[in-house]
Amino acid sequence: MAETSRFVPVADSRPDDAPWPTAEWPVPAGTVLRIGDVSLSLAESADAPELFAALDHDAVWAHVKGRPASPEGWVAALDAAPMIGRTPWTVRLGGAVVGTTSFLEVSPGDARLEIGFTTYAPSVWGTVINPACKLLLMQWAFETAHMGRVQLKTDIRNTRSQAAIAKLGAQFEGVLRRYQRRADDTVRDTVLFSVLADEWPEVKLGLEARVAEGMALI
Repeated sequence: MAETSRFVPVADSRPDDAPWPTAEWPVPAGTVLRIGDVSLSLAESADAPELFAALDHDAVWAHVKGRPASPEGWVAALDAAPMIGRTPWTVRLGGAVVGTTSFLEVSPGDARLEIGFTTYAPSVWGTVINPACKLLLMQWAFETAHMGRVQLKTDIRNTRSQAAIAKLGAQFEGVLRRYQRRADDTVRDTVLFSVLADEWPEVKLGLEARVAEGMALI
């Protein structure tokens, strides 16, 4: 009979932890985050027609659940967001709407949040938009709200998103098995990444360099 593998407890990687303050929350009304021609503003129902026009592509929703079928559907989704703990942002490039992203899974007491429900128009995939958005959102989370952790998750089938998250400098933490229902009612495995406050300065430098290079190409 094969010998049963023995469980080995995970060692504490931060044994000298100091107390951490409660994070600042919520995002103040009217907040706009901006770098160059890229801006993020708290999403409003008035953004719905532009969001629908920019994001109504099958490829955009291949790995994201909750595709609005009309501008009115976007209004309903934005109105419902606070009730499910999601703070959505509208992403603009030179004033034109090119996507949306959100803060979610927010726990001020634990000083952590997630960046997710991110969708961009295909025309800006692979451009400065994603690193600029992540720079702005993580900068607000770590430097204004004083979060200790920002996490990012994606469908295990979304290899493009996994590569993009890893390129940000986020650390791979593992796979959450059978974690979340897809739009087709299958239940996905979810790949989990994170950035911690003490890692942020190095991650920020890398993002700033990428954004500076990307802005020059716009």
